[in-house]
Amino acid sequence: MATYQFPKQTIADVPIRGRTVLVRVDYNVPLENGRITSDFRIRAELPTLEYLLKQGARKVFLIAHLGRPEGVARELSLRPTAVDLAKLLDEPVDFVEYVPGVLGKPEDVAAATSRVAVLENLRFSEAEETDSEDFARALVEATGADLFVQDGFANVHRKHASMDAITKLLPAVAGYLVEKEVADVMKAIHDPVRPLLTIIGGAKVEDKAPMVEKMLEVADEICLGGKFAQDYTPPESEKILMPVDARKDAEGRSLDIGDRSAVAIVEAIDRAETIIWNGTVGMAEEAEFARSSELIATALGQSGKTTIICGGDTTGFVLNYQEKYRDLKYTLISTGGGASLELILGEPLPGLDCLLDK
Repeated sequence: MATYQFPKQTIADVPIRGRTVLVRVDYNVPLENGRITSDFRIRAELPTLEYLLKQGARKVFLIAHLGRPEGVARELSLRPTAVDLAKLLDEPVDFVEYVPGVLGKPEDVAAATSRVAVLENLRFSEAEETDSEDFARALVEATGADLFVQDGFANVHRKHASMDAITKLLPAVAGYLVEKEVADVMKAIHDPVRPLLTIIGGAKVEDKAPMVEKMLEVADEICLGGKFAQDYTPPESEKILMPVDARKDAEGRSLDIGDRSAVAIVEAIDRAETIIWNGTVGMAEEAEFARSSELIATALGQSGKTTIICGGDTTGFVLNYQEKYRDLKYTLISTGGGASLELILGEPLPGLDCLLDK
């Protein structure tokens, strides 16, 4: 089988020097009292931004959303991301309080003097989520952009103005984060080094059952865990490994897979060469019921194999665990929850489909 080739043009395929670039990033970061508690998503965008600056972009404007505000919500301002980004880039980054039709004026954008500027939370306007072309046009005109870069992988499954409508107004290519996320996942599914193992946990049957069905087509082995495994009746298949024991709370509720089940998954990891993990196998937000997920995270991080970590809860868990054990290495810790799942399932991704083809 041929090696997977990313089908869209990227920033490496187009001239950058002298251009004003509008970049859709994923800055939906966790905040606590106005402070960013994890800048993983901001760091993940750095290769694209550094490339654009190194290649001589005249100006780079970043657009993004944060949370689910209903109208203007100051506690969900993107201002802290501009502060964090300035430290990471080691150069000034302007923050512009501009959202078309809601906050600021186009002149505020034009007044930004730094090479990089972050605009305010796009979701302060409902026009963002209705895929308004007028909203997208206002962003293009205010920034004076002549190139659009899609690098907000976590949102490519949404048909929003900053993902879809804007590509009708500017030539649109992928950034390095989108390229890496898509290429790593698609190669793991369609051209893996075998055996391919998938570990599926979490809680909701309606979310994870389609993934089991998809993986029955492509994986060599599938391990199930979490509340999902308790509530789900799997198809009959020799590929599927179900938990055989559980760790329970004082009320007798099964909140983690047991030691024998966890060891069986680690043994499956030893047999595999490519592993996709989506969904913790217990209530990992509580230390007592995170033991099996920690065992899996350790085995994957020490394996030296192709390891794809996807799903919002799983990604957050692994990132926190990696903070304590920095020697653990993974091929991809995805920034996307729903986007990575829909990519795996082969669902349409509007924010990717609309980019220029190779």
